[in-house]
Amino acid sequence: MTPAKSPQTMKPATAAKKLGIYLPAAPQEFQDNDVTRAEFSDLQQNPPEWLAELRRSGPHPRPVVAQKLGISISGLARGGVTEPLTTPDITALLQEPPAWLVTERATHAAVRKQDLITKNLHAEKSDQ
Repeated sequence: MTPAKSPQTMKPATAAKKLGIYLPAAPQEFQDNDVTRAEFSDLQQNPPEWLAELRRSGPHPRPVVAQKLGISISGLARGGVTEPLTTPDITALLQEPPAWLVTERATHAAVRKQDLITKNLHAEKSDQ
């Protein structure tokens, strides 16, 4: 007789990263317990109010803040942003962008444009 398999689980930090939320802002129960794949799927399909509110208002983790500001995570660090930001914080930065944000957005756009050019060149070479 084979022993029953336990369901696959992920650590709370991994689940939070995949859900795009800042772990310390999640309920303590979420922070303290591993998440099964079924529970994770349910969180994605039917987010509870706490999850919907975190996604809506924050505080947001660095990757989400960077994406909302249109810059890289490194750009956040260069701009001196070390703490998680809320949606109102991000909105305020976008409405009256400081010089560092304007510079980082331009840099990020240039890098993305160059990446696209490089990708297209590689695609052309592979088609030949």
